[in-house]
Amino acid sequence: MIKKTFLFLIFFPFLLKAVDVTNFIDKSKCDQIIDKQLYSICYSYKYKGALSGWTRLDGNLVGKKDIKERPKFYNEDIIPMKYRTKYSDYTGFGEDWNRGHFIVSDADFDYDIKALNKTYSMANIIPQSSIVNQKTWTKVERYGRMVSQKLGYVNSISIAKYDNPNSKIKNNVVIPTKLYRIYYNNEAKFEKCFEYENRLNTDYKNDKLRNHEISCKMLKI
Repeated sequence: MIKKTFLFLIFFPFLLKAVDVTNFIDKSKCDQIIDKQLYSICYSYKYKGALSGWTRLDGNLVGKKDIKERPKFYNEDIIPMKYRTKYSDYTGFGEDWNRGHFIVSDADFDYDIKALNKTYSMANIIPQSSIVNQKTWTKVERYGRMVSQKLGYVNSISIAKYDNPNSKIKNNVVIPTKLYRIYYNNEAKFEKCFEYENRLNTDYKNDKLRNHEISCKMLKI
């Protein structure tokens, strides 16, 4: 089923003009841009989490290995303490809200232990509905990896919307209401955008990747 969805989506590119991160992200709204070398995070002090982030998935590396042992999550020390999200902020919320990898997943970089370790920064983690984290968002992540392998690489942008600033876990970490994933490759004239509601009552049994596809024009600034 994944392969059929992949074929449907990837062979219908609609990109007419070259795009880059600035088409989707206003970096002036980032309180801090965290450079993890393999990816970047636009971090919000108000929400204690990522507003957005970007990376490039190399199709020659993605999927080449599968490191089974996962690193431990770690707090991002370059963020001022009072704005920092911590591993312990999620304690007691796991049944509903997971530590969700956002800009990059561990499977994106599990070809190298040092690269894999970078994905476990708490700055890359947001409160993600347990169903979205484990059942639905994984499909768009997997799709990106397949696109990178097919095209040689794909640029990936993630955006979080915080429409309910009073919805929080511990330490005033705000729960995003919507998650967006953008994939593009200018050389291949490829661009796809997806939207996910970050809610607890998601119907994952009937969830299809294609149901989340939206017009990229909706996200461009």
